[in-house]
Amino acid sequence: MTRAHRSGRRTRWVAAAAVTALGAGTVRARRRLAALPVLAPAGPYGAPRPPLPGWHLITAPGVAADEATVRAAAGHAAREGLEVVDLVPARLDAESTLGLLRLLDPVAHRTDRCAPGQGAGHALLVSDDVHRRAGLDTAVPPCSTADLLRLVRTLKEYAPDATGWAVAPGLTVPPPGPARHAEELRARGLPPGLLSAARLAGLALLVKCLVSAPRWGVAATALYWLQPAVVLGPARGPRPVGLARDTAARPLRALSGALRTLAAPAADPPDAAGDATRRAAYTAELAAGTDRFFEPRRPDCPWCSAPEPAVRLRTPDLLQGKPGRFTLEECRHCGHIFQNPRLTQDGLDFYYRDFYEGLGGDGAALVLGRMSGTYRARAEMLRPFTTPRTWLDVGTAAAHFCNAARTVWPDTRFDGLDMGEGVHEAARRGWIDTAYQGQFPDLADRLAGRYDTVSMHHYLEHTRDPFAELDAAVKVLAPGGHLLIELPDPRSRAGRLLGRYWLPWFQPQHQHLMPSGNLEQALTARGFTILAVQHGAAHQSNGDFLGAVALAANGLAPDPDAPWSTVPATPARRAARSAVQAMAVPCYAAALALDALRTVAARATDGGNAYRLLARKELG
Repeated sequence: MTRAHRSGRRTRWVAAAAVTALGAGTVRARRRLAALPVLAPAGPYGAPRPPLPGWHLITAPGVAADEATVRAAAGHAAREGLEVVDLVPARLDAESTLGLLRLLDPVAHRTDRCAPGQGAGHALLVSDDVHRRAGLDTAVPPCSTADLLRLVRTLKEYAPDATGWAVAPGLTVPPPGPARHAEELRARGLPPGLLSAARLAGLALLVKCLVSAPRWGVAATALYWLQPAVVLGPARGPRPVGLARDTAARPLRALSGALRTLAAPAADPPDAAGDATRRAAYTAELAAGTDRFFEPRRPDCPWCSAPEPAVRLRTPDLLQGKPGRFTLEECRHCGHIFQNPRLTQDGLDFYYRDFYEGLGGDGAALVLGRMSGTYRARAEMLRPFTTPRTWLDVGTAAAHFCNAARTVWPDTRFDGLDMGEGVHEAARRGWIDTAYQGQFPDLADRLAGRYDTVSMHHYLEHTRDPFAELDAAVKVLAPGGHLLIELPDPRSRAGRLLGRYWLPWFQPQHQHLMPSGNLEQALTARGFTILAVQHGAAHQSNGDFLGAVALAANGLAPDPDAPWSTVPATPARRAARSAVQAMAVPCYAAALALDALRTVAARATDGGNAYRLLARKELG
């Protein structure tokens, strides 16, 4: 077989895959569009009425909603039990409507308490209660569409199962622009440059398919070209302005839009003074070096005290790119893997900073908000054994698990404990009933015997002394109570295959990674009975190959604008990072496919990258 023939076959497969993906995306968009309710105002109201009681209308600049639309939206909210309604303009342009339908599944987002809030970014109707709890009574009102997009994400957190969307024919909006498009993408947590590069790559792929595999290439191009008309043409509700014109010119408009978005000026730092202060603090802290962040290396295993552990892995910080190198060692006797030398408390504070809160808060929330299926599976594990009444989630972070677990156990009281400030925000949102901030062992005496269920999900590996955490759980649990633990599985084959790029190593945050047998022995010694252990069912679906690509890309080109960066943030370094991220796009696509296959195999063989264990504290 000649090289040209092999290349042609590959192109046909790629074109066939493009047709499949475009077809599936078109069907999905039609389904989501059909799920969007359309407001039907009863008709014009005579004289203007007083402001609608119980509701606040928040609009972006240039957006206008007539009184009939506002009252229809309030009526829709009352019928559906909603506290937040995002109003989608019926005359939104075609590409903006399609982009919204890619992000928003109205049915799934309504029922998924952890799904991040998405909206059109033009108008929001908010109940008095949510308006007050979210602090909007004293907040500065939104001044742009991007502000409104950020606001709907916040409001969805305060009304996790009472946020909805409706098409509003009476809503008028200004025309879109490339600079505003880039700003809106950033507000959604999406990188404009990377998405524009991916769009250009997609157009180039269609041209390649047309040349090398005309039959499939024509099908893929036609489906892409006609997608706006197929999705939006015969639909009720949205009536995009110039749909026929936009459909006819779609490839040219897509090319122009991607180039103009790439050329749009970079966003101004929202808090330039804060960024300067943060950079100065990191610079001062790093001037003394990173050696002071480490304790002396220990010669034995912290789990079983066996001597002479072996080096398993050495790696820099691939998560944030902060300076320092870290070593994981493995006990030759029990298989326990631990950071050696271990970080001091000051070191942990340094490397945790701006990861879950601060600069990294939005990214962490985005990841945690996409794990609802995992959260529900954890909560369901108790169903054959008990009905929880009082549940303490240790290491709860922003309490995404507790928020999702309420759909499984609606009558359970969920409390959360964590070191970060986010635990108090979780209480204000209503995701947990009571927030405890501090170290679990320090609070154990105060909470002794209060809970019939305690959970530790991907928490124990972060702690300095896992035994002290287990002893705290013994104190806090009432006799007969249940302890649910989920951890990375250090014996996962992916860990050896991917080396330092296996995400669950998670250096420098993970201090201990223990095989399930070790944990079972430790719990049995503390008076627990092991009820169930899951391996395949606990597998994290995107924790292997997708995580490896992300770590590799970040390692090749760390963010030069990070306040802890030790290299100048020159245009060349920024361009190099953008280039690496753009080249990683096809690798992400391949990694997603590999992770899907890996998940199927993990479920079938009961050998994933994590394990989940449920134990009962015996009476007496």
